[in-house]
Amino acid sequence: MRRLGFLLFLLALAVLAQTKEQRIITIEAPGGQRSGNLRMGPWVYEAGRPGGVIGRVKDLEISANRATLEAPQGKTMQEAEGERVASFEGGVTVKRDRMVASGPRLVYRESNGRGVLEGGARMRQEPKEKGNDPVEVTAPRMTFEVDTNISTSEGGVILKNGRQEGQSQQVYYEEDRGLAVFSDEKEVVLVRRREGRGDLVIRAKEVRSLTEEKRLLATGGVTLVDGDITTTGVRMVYDDNTGEATVVGGRLGNQNVPARSVNAKERATLSGGALLHNVNRSQVRVLAQVPRLPMDDFRKQGEP
Repeated sequence: MRRLGFLLFLLALAVLAQTKEQRIITIEAPGGQRSGNLRMGPWVYEAGRPGGVIGRVKDLEISANRATLEAPQGKTMQEAEGERVASFEGGVTVKRDRMVASGPRLVYRESNGRGVLEGGARMRQEPKEKGNDPVEVTAPRMTFEVDTNISTSEGGVILKNGRQEGQSQQVYYEEDRGLAVFSDEKEVVLVRRREGRGDLVIRAKEVRSLTEEKRLLATGGVTLVDGDITTTGVRMVYDDNTGEATVVGGRLGNQNVPARSVNAKERATLSGGALLHNVNRSQVRVLAQVPRLPMDDFRKQGEP
């Protein structure tokens, strides 16, 4: 038993060492210069051309006009590998696979493998397949993780994907899956632009959108506004490919909330355990049974 515990301890140390090595950044300035104390740092990199300072860590590439790499006080630059801080300034661009982001300043910490882009950031990810829509995000602050290919945008975020635009205080985004999670203490607002019919508006506490598949899950109390028709409930799954929204009722706080739809023009109301709202035909019907929503499809990485 002790031997097994010791082996597990050694395995954990090996995993930590590998993770630390993957987070170590390398910086170069071809045609530019590096200055600073060779042993203790900090090292200052200055470009000979715009964007000429290049930092690389795992599959993330950072380019800028200037960069500074610092070690904790009392440690040499070599001893501090895995604990150093790199600051990039002036025309900063971040690239990873199909994603490109830009902003005035980025700070990367080897200790946690996170790079924070500040001062007004923009990100664009090209679609996996031709003909699909790119994902575009603007926010005051974006954090990129080198361990997981996840970015988190904060401080009043706008995400655009084709005809859909979402606004919230925070957006968690998985680049590999195209999963965007909008969250806000007050309310997430998603708008789907429609020509000649008025925009489709979704309001909820949290919205999870699979941008490649054009499907979303809204929770925490939802409102769907489709012209004269307003449908409300506790949770909703919407498929933009079919134009169908399944809205279900349930427990919300201390209350039991039904799925409810009001047509202001026709002065008609429908209510039940679940409603099917087709936004292409502006039609709503009561479902005989409450369906099980595909919650697992929208789980974050590592979420139980």
